[in-house]
Amino acid sequence: MLERFRKSWPEVDIDIRPGLAFDALPALQAEEVDVVISSDPETLDGIAFRPLFDYEPVFVAAAGHPLATKPFVEAEDLRDETLITYPVERTRLDVFTELLTPARVEPRAVRQVELTAVILLLVASGRGVAVLPDWVLRESRASTDYVTRPLTETGLTKRLYAAIRAEDGDKPYMAHLLRLAREIPVRMQRREPVAG
Repeated sequence: MLERFRKSWPEVDIDIRPGLAFDALPALQAEEVDVVISSDPETLDGIAFRPLFDYEPVFVAAAGHPLATKPFVEAEDLRDETLITYPVERTRLDVFTELLTPARVEPRAVRQVELTAVILLLVASGRGVAVLPDWVLRESRASTDYVTRPLTETGLTKRLYAAIRAEDGDKPYMAHLLRLAREIPVRMQRREPVAG
């Protein structure tokens, strides 16, 4: 998506700030970044949340894990597990807001890790389990080191948003970026070719 955007808007500077990932909305308000991707829309002065696409939070475990044989995972299944999460408040993690907290289930332990690649390494080595968005796992779903399972029998669906400053919404480059951010992930989910 960013490559297509860069070709259309070569004069617009592109930078990804992973250091702000867990404190990004204040950076957006302070004009340190122009777009924040979030699944948690908030009411903030001057900030607009634009819907991008839906995703499914999925359970991830090592291939030999006992829960890997289940067709789906429920809250109670996580009670005796070490849950590996990103280092954010529980109110911002799908596994808690959509599954564990409503069921009043607490995992045995919670281990916080910043990088998805490290979360997957820990999961594959049997150090815990995780719940990650399906789009994060798209490239590595063919891995034999771990398996994914839906959360609950019917699965869960969440929506991803682009948070922008409301005043930037009419800028042509921003409109183009948001359009690409909606279209390309949907094509990838459907396995449609994404032309350059």
